[in-house]
Amino acid sequence: MNSEHRFILVVSHTGRKDSVDAATQVIRQLQESGAHPVLARVECDELRAAGAVFENVAILDDDVSGEELELVIVLGGDGTILRAAELVRGFAAPLLGVNLGHVGFLAESERDDLADAVHRVIAGDYLVEERLALSVRVKVGDDVVWESWALNEATVEKGSRERMLEVVIEVDGRPLSSFGCDGVVVSTPTGSTAYGFSAGGPVVWPTVEAMMLVPLSAHALFARPLVVGPDSSLAIEVLQRTSATGVLWCDGRRTHELQPGARVVVRRSPIPVRLARLHQSPFTDRLVKKFHLPVTGWRGPDGND
Repeated sequence: MNSEHRFILVVSHTGRKDSVDAATQVIRQLQESGAHPVLARVECDELRAAGAVFENVAILDDDVSGEELELVIVLGGDGTILRAAELVRGFAAPLLGVNLGHVGFLAESERDDLADAVHRVIAGDYLVEERLALSVRVKVGDDVVWESWALNEATVEKGSRERMLEVVIEVDGRPLSSFGCDGVVVSTPTGSTAYGFSAGGPVVWPTVEAMMLVPLSAHALFARPLVVGPDSSLAIEVLQRTSATGVLWCDGRRTHELQPGARVVVRRSPIPVRLARLHQSPFTDRLVKKFHLPVTGWRGPDGND
């Protein structure tokens, strides 16, 4: 592929030496191939402060716009990938994650495969898949007071440790149940192996288009995880019968305080998140590998399956 004007953003966890070293390696490999590495200004300064040595990198928004990016190489765990998704939200560049963290469900490659991953990026040897994201609004009365989005989940949590949050849950404009709880998670299939999973929600394959609602420590007989279609709307209202306040988190990165009477409305976002994939391995294999699931004794399908 012609590399004359190929801009590739590199995002890394600048607080870890292995990530700083990996970023330096990727920048060098991109430059040797004729492509142009791009860094966010703050990250460029942090990498150099951490000892990384490189020259002739473009700075995002100063030298190169988000529209000009071909792809984003992300070096770190899922948290770094979520930060990268925030950087390029609304642009077409897909994210290719190289896992330097622990579980790393969003990452495509491991540290040992870094050079090959960059080589395949340069060759254009990857596929792009789109993941459902959430559109999140906070309303007070008729006014929208805050808006955001999420790739993994939007979570309403109690604002103080000693007091439960009183909420009422709504599905498609109709009330379903009210209860006191520690919070409520609304998750995408991508995020079903994150916070929602820890709270007892279902694991949902990424190819399924759906949204999950998982109550956290709810004091109610009917407070089970819910799975709704992608065109549904979910709402969580903070009830005014107590003075307890809440906090809304989107992907654990963007937050807004919720006063009694606030209403959080979650729908499918019209803008998906684009992930670059080097391998077409089944999601089942990813689950087995990441969670070290026992599969010894499996004989496999026969001709009658």
